[in-house]
Amino acid sequence: MKADDLKKRTKQFALRILKLVAALPQTVQGRAIGNQLVRAGTSVAANYRAACRGRSKAEFIAKLGTVEEEADESAFLDGTDHRRGAIESGEG
Repeated sequence: MKADDLKKRTKQFALRILKLVAALPQTVQGRAIGNQLVRAGTSVAANYRAACRGRSKAEFIAKLGTVEEEADESAFLDGTDHRRGAIESGEG
C-alpha cells in the first residue's frame, strides 16, 4: 500500500458516510444517529491526515489511536443502520 492510499480510502469513507446519512429518515432518531455518524465518520479522514503530519513516531501512533476510536464509533453507528425500520417507526 502506498502512503497516499489510506488518505484516499479514508476520504472515500467520509464521502460514503455523507451519502448514508443523507438517506437516513428525518426523524429525531435518524437525525441523532446521522449527526454523530457525520462527526465520527468524517473525522477518520481528518485525523488520519493529522497523524501523517505528526512530528514524531510517538505522535503519529498517538494520533492513530484517535483515528481508530473514530472508526470504531462509525462502525458502531453504521451498525445501527440495519435497524432503519425501527428508526423510521420510532422504535429504535
